[in-house]
Amino acid sequence: MRITVFTIFPELIEAACRPSILGAAIESGVLTVRTVDPRDYTEDRHRKVDDVPFGGGAGMVMMAPPIAAALDSALAAEPAGARKPRIVFLTPAGRPFQQDLARAWAREDSLFLVCGRYKGIDDRARREYATDEVSIGDYVLSGGELPALVVIDAVMRLLPGALGDFTSAEEDSIHSGLLEVPQYTRPREFRGERVPEVLLSGHHENIRRWRRRAALEVTYRRRPDLLERAELTSEDRMILEEIRARSGESD
Repeated sequence: MRITVFTIFPELIEAACRPSILGAAIESGVLTVRTVDPRDYTEDRHRKVDDVPFGGGAGMVMMAPPIAAALDSALAAEPAGARKPRIVFLTPAGRPFQQDLARAWAREDSLFLVCGRYKGIDDRARREYATDEVSIGDYVLSGGELPALVVIDAVMRLLPGALGDFTSAEEDSIHSGLLEVPQYTRPREFRGERVPEVLLSGHHENIRRWRRRAALEVTYRRRPDLLERAELTSEDRMILEEIRARSGESD
């Protein structure tokens, strides 16, 4: 997969893409991440990419021409015959970025991630180029670089060969539709609390059942909204009824 990030701070993306699993995926050729700086597509010697907004107001707005020129150049450089990239504008006004989007985008050949700064990007660029607009949460950041890295990491984990054991991605929290189960490692006892005995039993079916029940319970307690769209078996529904009944008794 090829991911191109359009940012006036390419060093932020490049530095974050070197370490850990993401860096290994890039080094192995599973993923290519490159940056394009809209400043390289300006026409003045100061490489100006922002200006005051029409109509007044505080702050500056990224101008459409440098963004458009950078996107046009990158589109022209895409391999002949390749599918047109999805062009994603990272904006607080976008739809929430969730695992279903990560799954869909992991099947693409190429993603363009456009990072805004200041008060955002001239809306004419968005209307002409954006195929998608996403937000990673309802809070204010200084720019789109951190959201871009979130998207890159989430998509990378779903690429075949990116993780040493792909089943770990399939069992990740949210990927399965439920939150992650509580995890334990050595020592077996820590400050008076022991690891659940079932996890030490070596009985794979009992461990599977414990983990499924634990995932259902933690999701019910912390993110019940996820259960509305999770794929639940009849056994899952019975477990949830038991959990709800216990909750009713304790209330």
